[in-house]
Amino acid sequence: MKRQVHSKEVRAAALLRLSERGVALSDIAEIVYIMQAPYNVGLKMSSCLESVEAVLEKREIQHAILVGTELDILAEKKMLSEPLQSIIETDEGLFGCDETLALGSVFGYGSIAVTTFGHLDKQKIGIIKRLDTKRGSGIHTFLDDLVASIASSASSRMAHRLRDEEEAEKERQLKQKQQDEQVG
Repeated sequence: MKRQVHSKEVRAAALLRLSERGVALSDIAEIVYIMQAPYNVGLKMSSCLESVEAVLEKREIQHAILVGTELDILAEKKMLSEPLQSIIETDEGLFGCDETLALGSVFGYGSIAVTTFGHLDKQKIGIIKRLDTKRGSGIHTFLDDLVASIASSASSRMAHRLRDEEEAEKERQLKQKQQDEQVG
């Protein structure tokens, strides 16, 4: 009988894989900060990091990290069959499977995450630029898109939370005003 892998083991493996491939969570948080700072005046890096960590709790992104980075590693070791080896090794522009894997986990965070992912995929902000296979060393055909996915999801999560906080504050102010009017 095959064993069921505990979610803590999957999460730990995904976080370890990011670290082994040179991606710190703070690197991803920096991208989130860049994407959200124009919309959130009091934004703190700690909030961005917290959002990244929350996104990494999702099993779907953990699985994507494990699959994508495994393919990158196998390509570095030249262990894939042709033509897949050459396609991943060169980050073939028409391949698209790397973006598809990363984009799958973004959908849970809404249209903001989807459009942010597209922006990051084209602009290669922060660590994404360093990971881009065509510009750096090593093969990161999947990893650059996975980092964009995590950053996009964390950015969207923050945008939605900010709106929720603004609405809650308006409701609190309205209730306070109503109470003041009843007393006065």
